[in-house]
Amino acid sequence: MLQIENLYKNYGKFNAVDDLSLNIEEGEIFGFVGPNGAGKTTTMKIICGLLSATKGQVYVNGVDAIKNSKEVKSYIGYMPDFFGVYDDLKVSEYLNFYASIYGITGNESKKVCADLLELIDLSNKKDAYVDSLSRGMKQRLCLARSLVHNPKILILDEPASGMDPRARFHMKEILKNLKDMGKTIIISSHILSELSEICTTIGIIDHGKIVIKGSVDEIMDKVYKNRTIKIKVTSDISKAIRCLKEHSAVDNIIEGENKVDFDFVGNDVDMNNLLKELIKNEVPLVTFSQVDGNLEDIFMRVTNGGEV
Repeated sequence: MLQIENLYKNYGKFNAVDDLSLNIEEGEIFGFVGPNGAGKTTTMKIICGLLSATKGQVYVNGVDAIKNSKEVKSYIGYMPDFFGVYDDLKVSEYLNFYASIYGITGNESKKVCADLLELIDLSNKKDAYVDSLSRGMKQRLCLARSLVHNPKILILDEPASGMDPRARFHMKEILKNLKDMGKTIIISSHILSELSEICTTIGIIDHGKIVIKGSVDEIMDKVYKNRTIKIKVTSDISKAIRCLKEHSAVDNIIEGENKVDFDFVGNDVDMNNLLKELIKNEVPLVTFSQVDGNLEDIFMRVTNGGEV
């Protein structure tokens, strides 16, 4: 659906995007993560034809986005991080106006707008003035605006910025529905925990380059080469320590009060065998669990602690 090859965007001597290559398949929800100034928004604007590239190729649905930006715009729905709304229009008027830009008028426009308001759960607000909507409602309305021409791909720059938890939940559910409808979604967000919940693929960009890409699980495996395991016992921690020290895949044992943390460098079969050994040696286990990494920690590791 989207293919980027050796993309550059230079401002004088500053490389906002630096030899970036990326492939996003149809139906993916791709999470675009990076520090401020890393090149996320610049890349998104180049894809949408809103900004020219210094060098490189971008293909959307097989069309050269740099040479045929007008055609490509028909495939893309773009929701910028800062958007304007016409406060003195009613919600239905607002959507009808944007539908008319794409040549959608009359009964067709009424149906499209009604369907979109149902999708974003604002049907009961169709006669309300935009100015009366909450921030979360306005952001959902702007998402609907980007969908009026039924694009194949959605590019959303910080769509949940400034939303309260309930509004973010609504937005997350809408994005899941859009994926089920076959939309390909690229979403930039600083709410990393929520990206990890909804995205099929994550790409972390730093200094204009993709530094790591894959599913959350794949990225975890790349970044956390050793798995951290925690066990808790009812008593006799020394018995657990002796058993762990005899296992070749166990390293960096840290003892606490009735608990032990350690690194594990084996596979799932090795871990199963270790658990069997602990039980066989009558270690009084209460819990045996793997400590999962998280996207926030991965981000800090691969971007040298930059701000999102």
